[in-house]
Amino acid sequence: MTASFRDVVNDATAAKLTSGLPVVIAMRSYVFEESGSGPIALSARTCRIVFDLWDEVFRIQLTQLGGSTSTIAVNVEGVLRNCTDMRNLPVAENSALRPELRYFAAVLVEVNPVSAEMLEKISRWVTRPSGTTSISPGDDLFGSFVGLFLTRVSDADRKLAFRTAPFAPVRPRP
Repeated sequence: MTASFRDVVNDATAAKLTSGLPVVIAMRSYVFEESGSGPIALSARTCRIVFDLWDEVFRIQLTQLGGSTSTIAVNVEGVLRNCTDMRNLPVAENSALRPELRYFAAVLVEVNPVSAEMLEKISRWVTRPSGTTSISPGDDLFGSFVGLFLTRVSDADRKLAFRTAPFAPVRPRP
């Protein structure tokens, strides 16, 4: 998925970015069948930003499927580019999508989720050993993850939710 959710960073959030205290932007994307069944895949990503008051740069730690990376931005625009612009983020495996069905992604973005438990759950999900986005109701980590996020959405400084237009899976040619 390629998307931008810069709207989650308002003036108050932008001011917090330069305070020297950590700011976390957490994103979860659930893939659903258009027919209304439960989610079939989940992808998560967190971006932890700390303004280094001494060097006057933003230190960014981005965690998503595949691991964690660190980078530096020299201004708020660089933070937004790194933390709120997603490019080609895997949200579902092709094998989990049936070609005759249509799907949509529902995305939830939060700034500064208050709970350390929430951030730990995100970290456990994106660093799962299987390296997969597929989920099932029997996945114990998924159950606690979804329950936590669906019931604790209001604990963030700011939140943004959106969904994509319906899409059909694209199968690569052999």
